[in-house]
Amino acid sequence: MGKGLKMLLAVALAAGTMMIGTVPGTAGTAAAAASPKTFGYSDPAAGRTYVPIRALGKLSGAQVNWTASGKIDIVKNKKKITLYSGKKKASVNGQPVKVDAAPFNERGVTYVPLGLLATHLGLGLKWENSISSMRITSGEKKMDLPIIKRGSLTNKPVRYRQKVFYIGNSAFRANVVTVQLMHPRVSLDAAFANHKVGAVQHLNKIAVQNGAYAAINGTYFNAYTKDAYKAPYGYLVSKGDVKFVNGGTNLTVFAYDTNQITRLIPGLGFGAAYDAGLVEGGLQAGPILLKDGRVALNPKAEGFRDPKILKGGATRSAIGITRNHELILLTVNGPTISQLTQIMKKVGAYQAMNLDGGASTGLYVNGKYVTKPGRQVSNALLVKVKK
Repeated sequence: MGKGLKMLLAVALAAGTMMIGTVPGTAGTAAAAASPKTFGYSDPAAGRTYVPIRALGKLSGAQVNWTASGKIDIVKNKKKITLYSGKKKASVNGQPVKVDAAPFNERGVTYVPLGLLATHLGLGLKWENSISSMRITSGEKKMDLPIIKRGSLTNKPVRYRQKVFYIGNSAFRANVVTVQLMHPRVSLDAAFANHKVGAVQHLNKIAVQNGAYAAINGTYFNAYTKDAYKAPYGYLVSKGDVKFVNGGTNLTVFAYDTNQITRLIPGLGFGAAYDAGLVEGGLQAGPILLKDGRVALNPKAEGFRDPKILKGGATRSAIGITRNHELILLTVNGPTISQLTQIMKKVGAYQAMNLDGGASTGLYVNGKYVTKPGRQVSNALLVKVKK
């Protein structure tokens, strides 16, 4: 953990909760210089992975040159790899080599088969299952490259639907929003009511104030106090800046980095993740429901004692992440936390966690509520879509 965040967490632990502004650290500086999303494509039927050549060249220290005819030269040290856009043709230092997949251009980015370049550029490859990303290393440098199915990006990056889920003998009608995180028009943010810690506001107003296309309620907060200040109960990070610390708990943090790779982080591991540059934004709630496609529900281990969480049916909000880098926002009335876990699995989540629920449960999409909260809320996770 970095010195700056470690000191802030120590103060927060002593005080119980603490509001802070910008925290110096790698995540904060990364946010200021955020680059466009970088990701690769998979072709499951052929068993191939394609990566953006410019990003791979930068990581490996290779020089990449294009010609108008579609010829691509990748030069590193004394080795020159030549490929041709749209053709299954390649050479290394002028000698033909076998290649069974052609480079292609999509959305202005040139993608090339990963295997050929990894071999000839000496790259290390490791699949990171929890974030559905390929970790590519070149010497001391590394990057986590999210991989999505080729053809899965659509012209509608945010989709809403209602769906009935059958769990045992019970049926639950849920509102489901699915967000394509790798879509170039999509970004995430987290925000407090009226841009102020301790305030509350209608969820739709938070969305409108922040220019969000979709929004779901976020962390727990002290909704029952008569005081004007209604303390939130968890981290909230926006644009790389830690806006609020509520240290000392292991409640799960939903986090995303500058490339929109999402992670579910145990609360006690947040500091290390932040200092490693893995947190551009996010919020803390829990409990975790699914981890790597398997049930991971253990509320007491995260410190939950409230019967509303541990047992009984309730109106609930949850977020999930698919293996194809899609974010799922879901609201549903009546399930137990265990039934909610099964619902998130059925909807296709690979990772999933619970959010504040009950009267706080709310989901806003494209200018209107699909689930209207029964009260004003403290904060929200926002989905923004560029026009």
